[in-house]
Amino acid sequence: MSQDLYAKLEWLPQPPADFRARCRALAGDPEASGRAIALLANHALNENHLRQLAEAIGALSARDASLSPLTPFLLAVVGNVMLEPLLPALIGSAPRHGISLRCVEADFAQTVQEAMSPESRINSARPDAVLLALDFRGLPLTTGLYDEETARGIVAGAVAHLDALRAAFHANAGARVIVQTLAPPPETAFGSYDRVVPGTMRSLCARFNAALVESVRGSDDVVFDVAALAETVGLASWHSPRQWNVAKLPFDARFLPLYADHVCRIVGALRGKSRRCLILDLDDTLWGGVIGDDGLEGIVLGQGDWTGEAFLDVQRAALALRERGIVLAVSSKNDDAVARRPFAEHPDMLLREEHIAAFQANWSDKATNIATIAEELALGLDSMVLLDNNRVERGLVREMLPQVAVPELPDDPALYARTLAAAGYFETIAFSDEDRKRASFYQDNALRLALRGAIGDVEAYLASLEMRIVFRPFNVTGRSRIAQLINKSNQFNLTTRRYDEAEVARFEADPDFFTLQVRLIDTYGDNGMISVAICRPTNERTWEIDTWVMSCRVLGRRVEHMVLREIIRHARAVKIERLVGRYVPTERNAMVRDHYAKLGFRLVTDGAEAATWELETAAEPPEESMAVDRSGFERSPAQK
Repeated sequence: MSQDLYAKLEWLPQPPADFRARCRALAGDPEASGRAIALLANHALNENHLRQLAEAIGALSARDASLSPLTPFLLAVVGNVMLEPLLPALIGSAPRHGISLRCVEADFAQTVQEAMSPESRINSARPDAVLLALDFRGLPLTTGLYDEETARGIVAGAVAHLDALRAAFHANAGARVIVQTLAPPPETAFGSYDRVVPGTMRSLCARFNAALVESVRGSDDVVFDVAALAETVGLASWHSPRQWNVAKLPFDARFLPLYADHVCRIVGALRGKSRRCLILDLDDTLWGGVIGDDGLEGIVLGQGDWTGEAFLDVQRAALALRERGIVLAVSSKNDDAVARRPFAEHPDMLLREEHIAAFQANWSDKATNIATIAEELALGLDSMVLLDNNRVERGLVREMLPQVAVPELPDDPALYARTLAAAGYFETIAFSDEDRKRASFYQDNALRLALRGAIGDVEAYLASLEMRIVFRPFNVTGRSRIAQLINKSNQFNLTTRRYDEAEVARFEADPDFFTLQVRLIDTYGDNGMISVAICRPTNERTWEIDTWVMSCRVLGRRVEHMVLREIIRHARAVKIERLVGRYVPTERNAMVRDHYAKLGFRLVTDGAEAATWELETAAEPPEESMAVDRSGFERSPAQK
């Protein structure tokens, strides 16, 4: 069962019996969209299914069909392994993670040539990222009965080789690199002592993996932990000597869909597609039994009962996610007061009400409640994951809200937590203090909305928040969060341009650009970084607002007015007379269609692809509606 969970992607529903016919229909449909592709991709697809879907996507791409709302991404793949089977698996898996993937591959075992030649196929393609698919056979890790110093030198040489490849792809392709840890072979020379002897492959791989992580730490590159993936399914199962000898596959072909899914999780995370909210059912999901029928004493939860301990595992998993910033919510068919009792009164309950940002317990259907939760938290439906033991409810939500991720759960609750983890909905490529606090940010925001409802009058409500806005130029401290906000913001995003940390650093260092990171503090606490703006000069007297994004949880609090006021202030200081703003419509950002109009800009051009707006900086700026802290600009001469 454990290996099937991973090899067969059992957290996903089974594909329809007519999957191949649906792929063919999709390929021939002139109205086909990325949403239809994603619906097909969101099944437990095997290698054949993935190839069929990849062919359909290829046919649509050849006709220049719009694959919106999928985000395009060009991935280069190089390595010492056979790449041909991998590419369709990647292309077919990517829509599951919100990505329309194109791939460019190197010839077999041509990694060094592709990296070092500026005119190589990979470097000429200018990919968004390079997947460096090297296993232990593709690096200079030769085994032997070495002493400690020699073994360290061998590992250092292998890491230096990889660092040189990374540096070459940075310089020649302008791309970040996804690098893999090494899964050692299961065969040992010394048995349990193998890891102790410095020159064995198991020992060398362990040392290499630790050194690789340190080498990549702090860079724009990303580690794909293949070693952990192989250990999860078992090294003897992962490695197939026959398939390596026959086809140069670095792992058993059964795990091709799993490998591709993990790569695409990382690609999705690079484009801000990871999920941010876990919605929990209650009865038979967080505890055994039905609280409304069995009462507080009758539900199964806690130590001493294997089923009760299984539900504790689910709660521990939810709390661990919350600790790293994932927002928790509840959706349950129950009377509200009854549903809340275990959180307040059950002695073995680990989750408490203070951990839950939105609590929907009523007799409405789950889809309606989830839509309410999304609105309450100002999060998109594609940020949501529903954990529910009820097959009917899962099917209903998938049908009515296909953007919501709904993992299949096995009959055994002991496997609920493992299944949720295996699904990888919350993949990340970075972790900051801002991420750690995100769950509490959203929880505090729910309290603010409740206060707004209680007060009624908007002016009185805003005054009660005692807001203070903090303006800073881009800096190294905020760089990771700035890139994250630019890549994750879809609704309040005027142009949907995406920039990684390296590009953010370039804006930060360029005195011609005006950059702004914005925090908001109120009586409930620090909201964290909630807005980012980038202005670029187009001539001596004009700034174009290249990027303007904002977290939707601060909508209606006049933050956008304060941001514009700050942009005008700095523009006037450097003799800029005109601001130009562009609105590029997407399926997700209709809410800001009239953003510039509401701020007093004049419409200049209005086309299907974009609308352009202008504002003279001599115009009266918006009223200052909250206290301002701009002390960071005093320490930034480039943006004074």
